[in-house]
Amino acid sequence: MQTVHIDIVSDIACPWCAIGYARLEQAMQELAGEMRFDIRWHAFELNPDPSADGEPILEALSRKYGRSRDEMQAAQANMMEIASNLGLNFARMQERYTHNTFDAHRLVKWAGEQGRQTEMKKALFDAYFGHAANVADPDVLVGCVESVGLDGPEARRVLASDEYAEDVREDEARYQEAGVSAVPAFIVNEQYLISGAQEPAYLVQALRQITGENEDD
Repeated sequence: MQTVHIDIVSDIACPWCAIGYARLEQAMQELAGEMRFDIRWHAFELNPDPSADGEPILEALSRKYGRSRDEMQAAQANMMEIASNLGLNFARMQERYTHNTFDAHRLVKWAGEQGRQTEMKKALFDAYFGHAANVADPDVLVGCVESVGLDGPEARRVLASDEYAEDVREDEARYQEAGVSAVPAFIVNEQYLISGAQEPAYLVQALRQITGENEDD
């Protein structure tokens, strides 16, 4: 059985990243008898300025995209419905505030060394979209850590240091240089790019095609 490596470039603050991974999970379940999957998460910051925290999300998005608050609210409501159908908790996504996610990305790196990277990422998505939690707050981050069975005091020590900061910056630079300007981005076997939160059926077809091409090489 072929192992498929998928590098996922995403941000905790990106709702389509959570939706995209949930759709990928469905595709991977369908392909479980054909392929094994190795998932690795990489950092991208939608709000890289740490001093810009704390703006209500609807106002921030309205200004960013030049659309009315009502239009952004409708778009968010549509995402909430999509998420609900995928079993995701987006209950409070319209109540959230903008937050810098650099420290959250550091903890995703740390969790990856303990085999809990995907669990950590999903816990952060749930905190932000399901509970409108401040994912720049160390207490919130440690709560996510503990929810996936990792060591809270050790995570707090990591947050108080600059550990994994260079790893996050290298991630961001590498994928920006590679042309990734929007997330989610899925890089399959380090050479095939799938952009956006594609439907499970599309992902199944794409992964079958990619693995078929690899077998032909």
